[in-house]
Amino acid sequence: MSSRPSSTDVAARVEALRAELAHHAHRYYDLDDPEISDADYDALERELRALEDAHPELMSVDSPTQKVGGSAQAQFSPVVHRLPMMSLDNAFSPEELSAWGDRLVKRLGADADTGIGFVCELKIDGFAISLTYEHGDLVRAATRGDGRVGEDMTANVATIGSVPHRLTTKGTPPALVEVRGEVYMPLAAFERLNERQRAAGDKVFANPRNSAAGSVRQKDPSITATRELSLWTYQLGATEGTPTFRRHLETLEWMRELGLPVNPEIRSLATLAEVEAFCNHWHEHRHDLDFDIDGVVFNVDELRLRDELGSTSKAPRWAIAYKFPPEERTTLLKDIMVSIGRTGKATPFAVLEPVFVGGSTVGMATLHNQDQIKVKDVRPGDTVIVRKAGDVIPEVVGPVLAQRSDGLAEFTFPTTCPVCGGPLVRLEGESDTFCVNAECPGQRWARLTHFTSRGAMDIEGLGERTIQLFLSEGLLHDIADIYSLDWERVRGLEGFGDLSVSNLQAAIEASKQRPLANLLVGFGIRHVGGTVSRVLAAAFGSMDALMTATVEEVAAVEGIGPVIATSVQQFFASDANRDLIERLRVAGLNFQGPEGNDEPQTLAGMSVVVTGTLEGFSRDGAEDAIKARGGKSPGSVSKKTTAVVVGESPGAAKITKAEELGVPVLDEAAFVRLLETGELPI
Repeated sequence: MSSRPSSTDVAARVEALRAELAHHAHRYYDLDDPEISDADYDALERELRALEDAHPELMSVDSPTQKVGGSAQAQFSPVVHRLPMMSLDNAFSPEELSAWGDRLVKRLGADADTGIGFVCELKIDGFAISLTYEHGDLVRAATRGDGRVGEDMTANVATIGSVPHRLTTKGTPPALVEVRGEVYMPLAAFERLNERQRAAGDKVFANPRNSAAGSVRQKDPSITATRELSLWTYQLGATEGTPTFRRHLETLEWMRELGLPVNPEIRSLATLAEVEAFCNHWHEHRHDLDFDIDGVVFNVDELRLRDELGSTSKAPRWAIAYKFPPEERTTLLKDIMVSIGRTGKATPFAVLEPVFVGGSTVGMATLHNQDQIKVKDVRPGDTVIVRKAGDVIPEVVGPVLAQRSDGLAEFTFPTTCPVCGGPLVRLEGESDTFCVNAECPGQRWARLTHFTSRGAMDIEGLGERTIQLFLSEGLLHDIADIYSLDWERVRGLEGFGDLSVSNLQAAIEASKQRPLANLLVGFGIRHVGGTVSRVLAAAFGSMDALMTATVEEVAAVEGIGPVIATSVQQFFASDANRDLIERLRVAGLNFQGPEGNDEPQTLAGMSVVVTGTLEGFSRDGAEDAIKARGGKSPGSVSKKTTAVVVGESPGAAKITKAEELGVPVLDEAAFVRLLETGELPI
């Protein structure tokens, strides 16, 4: 039985945590070069807070739990905030959010009987900033710093396009208006920045937040101006000569009238149940936005109640940040290995010390190609940052160089295939490396698993392990062998009784009737995915017509082009592929595409965006219906968009963009009428 830690041990752990947190806060706030993820920092801070709560005699005003992180740096002039820029307390679960609500009710007492209204906002993963306007003119922009003293960033922040240099007011502007906000880098701008970094042979940036912070801290404002930064404001600070407000929501509406950018995804909610639903919605839809969020923020709306609740030394009691599960964590890179795909492409991947990130435990992550390994300079033995956003494949963002051991060797990309031992060849002008042995077992397994996957022929029961077993037993060599399996031999394998064999036979038989587009996907032709396959099947109508088409005829199909057309023609020109196709024909697979399009061209020249889930259409079905009637169905909203069709759980960013541009928003019934008549509702 273990003994409880002594008071000396607890005190030592508290001091160690404080020192570690101070170090990481300096790296994050002052240097914009963190060594650990936000989630790892939060875990350390929560451990320290728990120890301080259990041992109040160890509490100190200098503890990181009592201070706002960061400090003013010598390279920028200090700015003393008129009102402190505080940070927020965090909740990491519905239970913690509910506990915060209970504390509010207890503190407010009788005032809580009338209900506590909340203003709910997105928690922008950006760089905190304060803007000061005197008589309507921007005079100062400052960082949060330690909450009391920040840094003067006026020249840099003034280059940001969404920052107004003068407020829009009716009549005489207020003597003083200070607003707080977050400078952020839109995701599209972040991608463009990293593309420029790669083209110049420079190190890519790890994430938009650090990119935004580093861009604001540039000594040369002209560099900041090139970084495509933006701003959301969310709160008033010190003011003089402003209207009297009763609610926080009123201040936000007034800020909008002044021309300040206020995020549209702000809601006024009455209960904590509604607050929790708001959390769940944005946890699910966070990737619909063109900027990163790492949670949502809840504020008490009534300003009188805020005054009554007050603040701690670090954070207001009337607000809390609900943090989403982390999408970035740090972990150990144990090894770098290489997998061989169906085309022979050699893809490096990271073998990691398992870490919970993005809602699941990750033990492997992609490294893309050998150039990316070189640019990121990750090495086995490194502590690395791992990112997993939603359903996106986990990737290694980069190493934490400050934690790299001396003498850690660079990774050298192999020159031979790890499966068959044949040579790996890098094609001229490309970043990918290939195993050129067509009989490589790794390629064969990858081709078969791709062919049977859900997006292709969808053969249930013929998954990766079964395919590997059948390959090792000599039952499979290529995809056509699936339709001539030796079932007596299959029955002799462990785990294959009469029922499992019968189910697999039925699944294989059913796959013969899959649409031609699925079969084209299953072939794994380079550059040909689901959308291109549907376009080709519809344009040519049959496998035979597509096989005999010239490059020019394929390229003439809308949305195809010469690169895809050349890849398609090369695939069908191969004698081995044509022999394979003939065997599939004999097996009875469907080679006919959809019938000719007789739909009236009611949407000719129109562009219709679909977001959310419709009852009468699948996502692909809605897009096909639009295209069959002569329209286009892009994935984003622009000035050229004719209408946006909204189903259940839509992308909020698309709706907001449509409203900003004045694009009509249709429900499913209006969408059906549009398909039939080509007319928008009046």
